[in-house]
Amino acid sequence: MMRQRMLLACLALVTGSVCAAPDASFLLTASMQDLDAYFPGQLGNGYVSTLTAPRGTEGNLAYLAAFMDYAKDDVSRPAAIPGWTGINYRAGSSWLNQVDVTPAHFQNYRQVLDMYDGTLTTSYRYVDGAKATDITVTTLVSQASPHLAATRLSITPDFDGEVELSFAFNIWAPHQPRFALAKLNGDRLMQALAANNLSLQPEPPATADRAAWWYHGDTHVLASGQDAQTLTLWLHGQAERGANMAEAAAIALPQGMQAGNVSFQQDDYRLALDLHAAVHKGQTYAFTKYVALSRDGWGGDAKQDLVLATQARAQGFDALLQQQADAWHALWQPDIVIDGDPKAQQIVHSDLYYLLSNSTPDTTWPIGACGMTPGYAGHVFWDSDSWVFPALLLLHPGRAKSMVMFRDASLAPAERRARDRGLRGAMYPWEADPDNGTSQTPYSAHVLDESEIHVNADIAIAQWQYYLATQDRPWLEQHGWPVIRAIADFWTSRATYVPDRHRYEILHVTSVSEPHNDIPNDTYTNASARKALEIATAAAAVLGVAPDPQWAEVAKHMYLPFDAQEGHYLDFDPSVPFDARKEDGPLPLLSYPSLDMPMSAQVRRRDYQYATLALAHAPPMNSMGFEPLSIAAATAGEQGEASKWFEANMTLNVIKPPFNVRTETPTNNTGYFMTASGGWLQNILYGFTGLRIEHQGLVQAYPPMLPARWKSVKLKHVMFRGQALDITLQRDPGGNVTLTRHIL
Repeated sequence: MMRQRMLLACLALVTGSVCAAPDASFLLTASMQDLDAYFPGQLGNGYVSTLTAPRGTEGNLAYLAAFMDYAKDDVSRPAAIPGWTGINYRAGSSWLNQVDVTPAHFQNYRQVLDMYDGTLTTSYRYVDGAKATDITVTTLVSQASPHLAATRLSITPDFDGEVELSFAFNIWAPHQPRFALAKLNGDRLMQALAANNLSLQPEPPATADRAAWWYHGDTHVLASGQDAQTLTLWLHGQAERGANMAEAAAIALPQGMQAGNVSFQQDDYRLALDLHAAVHKGQTYAFTKYVALSRDGWGGDAKQDLVLATQARAQGFDALLQQQADAWHALWQPDIVIDGDPKAQQIVHSDLYYLLSNSTPDTTWPIGACGMTPGYAGHVFWDSDSWVFPALLLLHPGRAKSMVMFRDASLAPAERRARDRGLRGAMYPWEADPDNGTSQTPYSAHVLDESEIHVNADIAIAQWQYYLATQDRPWLEQHGWPVIRAIADFWTSRATYVPDRHRYEILHVTSVSEPHNDIPNDTYTNASARKALEIATAAAAVLGVAPDPQWAEVAKHMYLPFDAQEGHYLDFDPSVPFDARKEDGPLPLLSYPSLDMPMSAQVRRRDYQYATLALAHAPPMNSMGFEPLSIAAATAGEQGEASKWFEANMTLNVIKPPFNVRTETPTNNTGYFMTASGGWLQNILYGFTGLRIEHQGLVQAYPPMLPARWKSVKLKHVMFRGQALDITLQRDPGGNVTLTRHIL
């Protein structure tokens, strides 16, 4: 009878409930054997994020969207907010969160990140001396109600007696040491690190090589309070010289339980509600901590957060869990489904999961290179426009829109930067603050802020791609056009006309291949600038406004280094020392989907052959390096090579266990690397399909292909110009790959 009731209850939840068993490719599992190499996963909804930890009950570092610390003389960085996940438990002599996670104390250990439902569930039998407790912990950050998060601790003791529980906000001590990254040059920064006995070495399993200067920022608690009658906590804080935030928690006890000895702890490190509870052997007790969070510009204050948290408590955890599942299931309607490669399928889902956990729909908040973590100080690079944005554009256009809207919202500081340098238009920074768009490049890398200027073209291309994919003319007029126009003006003032050669050149730049600095005519930069200028003229035509004739003039005569004798483009101006047999350059990026520089099939093939001369001896070790190679190979008709680079990215050890966290390189532990996640998805969305977003539509620009092991791949619920469709690649009886589109 009990099984029948459970079955009927599951069937009643017709929206795709938490009762449904998800595809195994959505489940990432940790066992006790995985803990020595445990790289924390992430729970998030783009507004709120937190990391995972082995017990499931720890208070973990947490962040809010674009909530930044602006300490004097430092660059901006994500301010860690008080940790909200923690629930501590004591049945005997020791608190659970202070006991080492060993097989003796944590038996039958299992932790599952369910990417389909958006939950982390941890279970084990906790042994403390003569007492043992079966524990299950479930944590979520709500996609359905973005201000909400929750942790539920269920205990089943094997004894009668009294237990203690503590529900805390963990208040992080101000980070020490801090460095004046806005002032220190490279030599002085290294001296400062050495003086503090720090180095730029990764530490296993999950400390990044640059953690010494990618520390989190500080949040100062300015006010707090609690109520023993309502079992609630709240606090109000402020990031160092930054925005305000608030948190509130409402604690739910098991039905019918009366807590004893309710008390509060408040000091520099914790704001906690502690209680005692009588328990009986074999009975299960569920304690739930409902949390609401807000920041300036998103939500209210601590009082309003307290209302949200208590309302969630009244609604109950099962309702919150179901809403979370429904919201995530809706997000998974657009998907990439692979037949024939379970490992690739799981990586597709984990890459999408982390992108969805770090992005917001219909805001002006972008995605940092390492998402909502301190990696790369939370700053925004060209990665956002060229690597992540195109991956989301066809699957989640509302989230892609936030990324182009960020550039519109930060146009004013970019215009000031251009004026300060005697240039026209807008000059966007190399490293942008995610909240206000100002330049936050460390002084030790200031040369990149002045010369790695291809970011400006990348931004304009993304703006135009959004318009082409949506045909949203009012958006283009109000938001995209001001950015596109300003960037075109920048390039006309930044390019130099060389009269004796009748061409425009771009001098004193840093290449995408950054060791090549202060060089003339980086081919990727010049080609991207030309496209940005052509886009401005095309956008003006759409809007019926007169273009600046100089845009077309500079674009028409832009110099693109080419070896006429060998019949291929060069990576740089011929005057730049470069040996293609020994070092790799940016040439494959000419075929990257959003740029896709026009050229003949013969030149494209020779470009690929030339660009890969050095790679037989030294393949790329950065996870950004493989996607351009694979896509360039696909466009050149080298399908075996395209598969090789794609699969190499799966075997490079940049997917860290147990939760498939993608790192920048196999060894540097720079995790949650959104850049490579977006690039890997582009490899499928555009590289294998051969599709490009053009004025004519979603164009079949190149023949479709599949890796040898794949039977098919389906792009589900792609959105293009307001129309949902499925796109399927499969092999016909002759082994040829065909692409079909099905309008939904």
